[in-house]
Amino acid sequence: MGTTKLRTKLLGIESGGKPVITLSREDAEELGVRSGERARLYHDSKEMTAIVNIMRSVPKGTVGIYDEIVRIWRVLEHQVIEVESTSFPESLYLIQNKLKRMKLNYEEILIIIKDVVDGNLRESEIAAFVTALDQQGLDLDEATSLTVAMVETGKSLRLSDKGPICDKHSIGGVPGDKTTLLIVPIIAAAGLTIPKTSSRAITSAGGTADRAEILMPVNLDIKEMKRVVSKTKGCIVWGGSLDLAPADDVFVQIEYPLSIDPLLLPSIMAKKKAVGANYLALDIPAGRGTKVKTIGDAHLLAKDFMELGKRLGIKTQCLISFGEQPVGHTIGPALEAQEALKVLNGQAIVPDLIDKAIHLCGLLFSMTGKGNGERLAMSILKSGKAEKKMREIIASQGGDPNVKPGDVEIGSQKLDIESENSGTVLWIDNQRLMQIARAAGAPKDRKAGVVIHKKIGQRVKKGESIITVFSERASKLGSAERIMNEYSPLRVGDRREMIIHKVVEIPEPKKAFILER
Repeated sequence: MGTTKLRTKLLGIESGGKPVITLSREDAEELGVRSGERARLYHDSKEMTAIVNIMRSVPKGTVGIYDEIVRIWRVLEHQVIEVESTSFPESLYLIQNKLKRMKLNYEEILIIIKDVVDGNLRESEIAAFVTALDQQGLDLDEATSLTVAMVETGKSLRLSDKGPICDKHSIGGVPGDKTTLLIVPIIAAAGLTIPKTSSRAITSAGGTADRAEILMPVNLDIKEMKRVVSKTKGCIVWGGSLDLAPADDVFVQIEYPLSIDPLLLPSIMAKKKAVGANYLALDIPAGRGTKVKTIGDAHLLAKDFMELGKRLGIKTQCLISFGEQPVGHTIGPALEAQEALKVLNGQAIVPDLIDKAIHLCGLLFSMTGKGNGERLAMSILKSGKAEKKMREIIASQGGDPNVKPGDVEIGSQKLDIESENSGTVLWIDNQRLMQIARAAGAPKDRKAGVVIHKKIGQRVKKGESIITVFSERASKLGSAERIMNEYSPLRVGDRREMIIHKVVEIPEPKKAFILER
């Protein structure tokens, strides 16, 4: 293997998270490396592996340094570093074995995950691994190994509290699911610890972290998270700022454009293990437009989660919930935060939101020996103890503990959609509602979103408002209206009607992909 000393040129370019360098064609030939291969870098007793790009514009004797390496090494312009050609990482050969349908053990999976986290694998190589998992499926042995390896290669939350540590998670796919904003304060108000890490939206109109951020900062680090939990028993923070199971963040970037999600179980369970949870209530929404279409499939998924939890020392119970309409009446970060606050302070009664939150709390209370869990959860909510606890958490995370629902700002542009006929709401298209909310600007525009005035089974009069869309920009409101005009996401009619749509032209195939963590 060749070795040479080269002078640095800071490029001021990000490579997407991986250590990358650029070499001249002459230097690359002397080292014996080609574009896309690896080189070992040495500087001030430090070393790392980087992926090589070859560019004609790079002068001989110069190594172009991307921002990721600058941040790690604090390297300066025109410093001399040593560059050495190196062989392909062992993980690449293990990925090739997986492509040949060979089962990988824990040590082999750990090698792959370490290289994923360290940036030693290219996107195409990680994509090959993820695709192999998707095509071949994950047995519980490999799922367990992946989970443990993902925890091993990230940070962990270690609490001094020796009592039960609870967690809640939904596999996602249903818009408007702000149940975490109720569950965390209810559980914490009962004296149990619940260090909740949440995701931002990937394909939806708002993740839990997006909703919570309306009320308080969520970009806490591990030390800050530990302080909040020690003080209040609970928190709601963005998992992406904590470096818990960081391999999952890399995998998500690969899964999303491929519309596959083979790492659902290990990615969820790794983050629960990383926060030290030993009790988990898992929500599996089922029905049209969700990840899980049938009750039978939901039971099979619940079985896998519970078995994986058992192997990890996390007692897991699952709630299979109705997923064919939004949870509550709002979709979009600000609207959902406002609705959750109204429920906590008793200003609004939202039956499906309350029912789902109470049942999930009930699972956690029952698992931790608190008797009639659902009755206890409802008592904490109705008594105002949950609201009081939520305000403690908001204050500890740096938000305004006196925030009122009316203080939450909503988009200034508004569009009301009226029903064209009288009847009953027969069904709701969740995916179409999410498309409308995203077109209006959610989740990036926090104030944008959708309010659904009528739910399945409710009566509607002709001319009555059924949906209101909010946005910060008239142009985005127009985009949402155009989607709405293709066909309404709510079907209002007579219960005896059999016709859903008439298809008179060849439709353009559209398949929604749900990827939530």
